[in-house]
Amino acid sequence: MAQFTVRVELHRANQDDYEALYSAMEDEGFSRQIKSSDGERYRLPTAEYNRTSSKNRQEILDSAAIAASTTGKKYSILVTESAGRSWRNLDRV
Repeated sequence: MAQFTVRVELHRANQDDYEALYSAMEDEGFSRQIKSSDGERYRLPTAEYNRTSSKNRQEILDSAAIAASTTGKKYSILVTESAGRSWRNLDRV
């Protein structure tokens, strides 16, 4: 299964819009957490999501677009398929 990092920007949005996005993304199988190799969980930066799936990048993009469209806001999405990830200074969950 592949790992994806997905960034969703809502245009002219407020905090309530992003809360709605978070719920919709969760319904589509996305998480705002990432797990390290030692099992620790970390919170991703605002508006970034994680998903592990057998789907391809286009299917992940389509799934994120379904979630973003529920907010009624114009949006931009970037999907990156990972060959490995590193991070620093993320908050532990």
